[in-house]
Amino acid sequence: MTKTIRTLLAATVLSAFAVPAGAFDDTQRKEIEQIMRDYLLENPEFLLEVQEAYESKRAIAERQQQQESITLQNAAIFEEPSDPVLGNPDGSVTVVEFFDYNCGYCKRAMNDMLTMMEADSELRFVLKEFPILGEDSQDAHRVAHAFNDLMPERYMEFHMRLLGFNGRANRDVAMRIATELGADEAAMQDLLAAGKIDDRIRATYKLASDLGINGTPAYVVGDEVVAGALGEQVLTVKVANVRQCGSTLC
Repeated sequence: MTKTIRTLLAATVLSAFAVPAGAFDDTQRKEIEQIMRDYLLENPEFLLEVQEAYESKRAIAERQQQQESITLQNAAIFEEPSDPVLGNPDGSVTVVEFFDYNCGYCKRAMNDMLTMMEADSELRFVLKEFPILGEDSQDAHRVAHAFNDLMPERYMEFHMRLLGFNGRANRDVAMRIATELGADEAAMQDLLAAGKIDDRIRATYKLASDLGINGTPAYVVGDEVVAGALGEQVLTVKVANVRQCGSTLC
């Protein structure tokens, strides 16, 4: 029996008796423990019911907390000027993706984004540079920020090439792709040295923490944080629900 379930059971028993735990002497406590043990041996499915109820309650609380955080951080999530925007910049629904260039799941999820944008001309995609997989990732994302500052019209090409790169994304790989697409390397270096890009990345880390995001890919759709590469179909349903009722759950 897990510690969580033991705690829940103990709280349930004490609540049923409506007295504090200290009111039982050792003999009474042993009798209660024996009753609990006998009941659980005869009805083990009760443990699953307790666990399911606990998980459901926790999920509801987490969603409520996420909704509050999304409301408070709405501008930083959906309208941060330095974030790359793909698809329709004036689209009716926005999907925000937190990603890392060295995340294998993010690489596979890129096709989900492309499929969704192709099928939905009213979809706006915001990309949050969220390097969490080491120094190479941090360096690659810094270059990505600099490239978007200089050549936002070609960022999608840059993004697809770097995220689709068959190998470890790092500063050299990102810079090579940037210059091949026409970026001026000296101007890129000036942006990287200025420090503003590091400030942006720190702000994204804080935003992710506020939203409870600790892995990639992660999405914000409407009033929900969606963790993991759940696929184009799942995200498309959530987008449709946001259009219909303003929430991912209608």
